[in-house]
Amino acid sequence: MKKILAILLVAVLSVALFTACSGEPAAEGSASASTEASAEASTEASAETGGEASGDGNYTIAVVPKDSTNPWFVRMEEGVKKYQEENPGMTVFQRGPAETDAAQQIQVVEDLIAQGVDALCVVPHDPGAMEEVLGKAREQGIVVVTHEASSMENCDYDLEAFNYDEYGAYIMDTLASAMGEEGKYICMVGSLTNDSHNMEADGAIAAQQANYPNMELIDERLVTDDNAETAYQRAKEALQAYPDIKGFVGTSSFDAPGAGRAIEEAGLIGKVFTCGTGMPQTNKELLENGAVSALTLWDPADAGYAMCKLATMILNGEEVGEGTDLGIEGYDALTLDGHVLTGNAYITITKENVDDYNF
Repeated sequence: MKKILAILLVAVLSVALFTACSGEPAAEGSASASTEASAEASTEASAETGGEASGDGNYTIAVVPKDSTNPWFVRMEEGVKKYQEENPGMTVFQRGPAETDAAQQIQVVEDLIAQGVDALCVVPHDPGAMEEVLGKAREQGIVVVTHEASSMENCDYDLEAFNYDEYGAYIMDTLASAMGEEGKYICMVGSLTNDSHNMEADGAIAAQQANYPNMELIDERLVTDDNAETAYQRAKEALQAYPDIKGFVGTSSFDAPGAGRAIEEAGLIGKVFTCGTGMPQTNKELLENGAVSALTLWDPADAGYAMCKLATMILNGEEVGEGTDLGIEGYDALTLDGHVLTGNAYITITKENVDDYNF
């Protein structure tokens, strides 16, 4: 479509230039017709690039998760599909790499740029590595919204479900309650380059140091590669290396469940505790038998929907800022700091309420 519009624009301008250079008087109204056609072609071409959209709503929005198989992002796609259903004039879809890998995710983004999408909504595995390709997207007029990447520079806005320091403190409060506010603990993160995981860990540690003097951090960053089996193995190794350990903070959605498996296997339920991010139904048994004390999370489907809504508002030229309402609970009164929009969308899952969250 962009190529056709570009050809049309060149043709119109060529005719106008030929008429002017020939010295022949233009037919009545031909000059104004050429100008109008040129303006129309230019406007439509701008709409196709995404950055200067005409607001006609006929957009293509692509959501790029960290990977396409993680249950977290499978759930996110439900929100993306819901947004597509509610906006049949658009083309809205999710596409991610087969595994959590920065290079593979960047390639997905490169392919979508080549396809000429109007907006990209990206959950970067490695925000620093993603900067260059998202800068390329913006240079081509594509609107960029990121999630879980508040350090990103090459985006129109970064949308966060909550303040990460507060969320990390919330996880620590939950774990401290389970541990009786005393004992040694470890923080687990998916990777050392993941913004959200490390900010959550920072918030948890800060809360412990400020509020729970009888608790002791023994390993600040146990890296689990955003992988269920790796999280389980790392927790198992930690239980062997630190026989007096009493708690695990989990930031990846696989961390607390992985630690819970290791705790259950070692016969330490009720003696060692874990809390952190995780999916309700896939970890229901671990919650019910006490291997996992509590899970904290935000609904990935809501985050997917909210990113698409924000991208649409930007494409339409609507005002975005303090108090923006994306029409979904937790994202209905956003705060703005620089280009980071923050909601209030986290919840706690326990054995008592796990059946209320069917995902």
